[in-house]
Amino acid sequence: MLIKLIGRYIRPYRGEIIAVLILQLIAAVASLLLPSLNARIIDDGVAKGDTAFILSHGAIMLAVALTQAVSQVAAVYFAARAAMGFGRDIRAGIFDRTLSFSAREVNQFGAPSLITRTTNDVQQVQMLVLMTGAIMVSAPMMMIGGVIMALREDAGLSWLIVVAVVLLGSVVGVLVFKMTPLFQENQRKIDNLNQVVREQITGIRVIRAFNREPLERERFSGANDALMRLGYSIGALFAVLFPFVMLVMNLGSVSVMWFGGLRVDAGEMQIGQLTAFLTYLMQILMSVLMATMMAMLAPRAAVCADRIMEVLNTESSVVPPADPVTQLPESGTVRFDDVQFSYPGADSPVLTGINFEMQPGQTTAVVGSTGSGKTTLVSLIPRLFDVTGGRVLVDGVDVRDIDPDVLWSRVGLVPQKPYLFSGTIASNLRYGRPDATDEQIWQALDTAQASDFVEEMDSTIDAPIAQGGTNVSGGQRQRLSIARALVKRPEIYVFDDAFSALDVATDARLRAALAGQTKDAAVLIVAQRVSTVRQADQIIVLDEGTIVGVGTHTELLDSCQTYREIVESQLSIEEAA
Repeated sequence: MLIKLIGRYIRPYRGEIIAVLILQLIAAVASLLLPSLNARIIDDGVAKGDTAFILSHGAIMLAVALTQAVSQVAAVYFAARAAMGFGRDIRAGIFDRTLSFSAREVNQFGAPSLITRTTNDVQQVQMLVLMTGAIMVSAPMMMIGGVIMALREDAGLSWLIVVAVVLLGSVVGVLVFKMTPLFQENQRKIDNLNQVVREQITGIRVIRAFNREPLERERFSGANDALMRLGYSIGALFAVLFPFVMLVMNLGSVSVMWFGGLRVDAGEMQIGQLTAFLTYLMQILMSVLMATMMAMLAPRAAVCADRIMEVLNTESSVVPPADPVTQLPESGTVRFDDVQFSYPGADSPVLTGINFEMQPGQTTAVVGSTGSGKTTLVSLIPRLFDVTGGRVLVDGVDVRDIDPDVLWSRVGLVPQKPYLFSGTIASNLRYGRPDATDEQIWQALDTAQASDFVEEMDSTIDAPIAQGGTNVSGGQRQRLSIARALVKRPEIYVFDDAFSALDVATDARLRAALAGQTKDAAVLIVAQRVSTVRQADQIIVLDEGTIVGVGTHTELLDSCQTYREIVESQLSIEEAA
């Protein structure tokens, strides 16, 4: 998966990769020439006292060293450009794929895991690409070139290179094999820690209300300590690795000096050659060390690549139509035609045999006990889920055949849990209609009964909104969400229990104001309060996922026992009538 991921996203940076290869080759050749030039200065210049030879070859060494340094810097620059762009493109790919997911796929992965995959996982793969361009590309060049140049200097010591490389490579291979499962577990621990932190930050009010801070601290400490202990295990392998690499390098140096000294003493080797051979051995072992660093990055990057590809390879259960309908013939008609819906793995369907129709200028209400499928039903209109049986038609066309942008432009949804984005009140209300004027925004705020508290803010509609709307109350958040839908001016309004945080008086004023603003649209209201739905043109009564009653408030009081029980639980018979 790692190779596949890199191959998919590195293509736009072929120019940078070619530049890195050329520059690293130049840098490697320059590095390999320096020890040989130094040996000649020692053997042919210093030994013979030839100052002119020393100066001329010293100048050449200086030029070669400068070339090596410039090439290395340039190679790292191009490697960084490729790696940063590569990481940006992967993050964009994950984000685009996540936006295409239905609620089913989002729940399957979980928000904390998707965040980790978009940030930490991408960073690990990006770091691998950077280090490959900056270090690893030159490692095989230096290793092969170092072996050739060392043999040119003296073949009699070549066995030292073989012993050092085999010993170092064997230990590194074993350690990398042990690291791979630890890195897999490490990413899961990070997911778990992110989930705990996200839940605790989001639910801080609930935690304090139930005095659960000690328990949540223990829960966080458990996740945090688990990640720490795993880090100890990974660190322990690193603690073995680096000292062993240094041990091999130092033993190699001592061995070269010892056996090389014997050869110099026997007249089989010159001092300059010994110095050059020692330098080449260090270059070879440094190349192995570079490979070791990559070996440490590669297992974790491979695990992260698997997790990234899992997201990228997951297809949304809500599939865009192959030949989408881009123009709808009517305006605001919605029909449920024998609709059935089941969640994956569920024993029984959530909705069964749902049949009703909504017309423009008509208000349809949906009531029912908790768990009867009300929110699932309204989620089928904007196609947050796809039906598993039957059809949902908007303006006579199956929603699965409509271009998603066209469908969403027709529907104004106010969800059960209203969400506001960081920015201002105006930017939130213009979310579905960026060109809305201030006058239209204030009109929507008046209708939503929100203009009073907005006027009291220092900057009115330019007042800041924190992420999630946490700096306004629940009722204010609901009214701003309703205003956002009104600014959009869609043909179909869907209010999913959108008045639950409002007092009865505000609820009544808002519904009266809404009647004038939505008179030409089809309106669907999910509510728990009978007072909210009693004036609806038709009321759909759900019970365990099936429709048990359809009609007006008065008709259902006479014909539907389930509706009558809901009414009696809130109002007296006299009030209900």
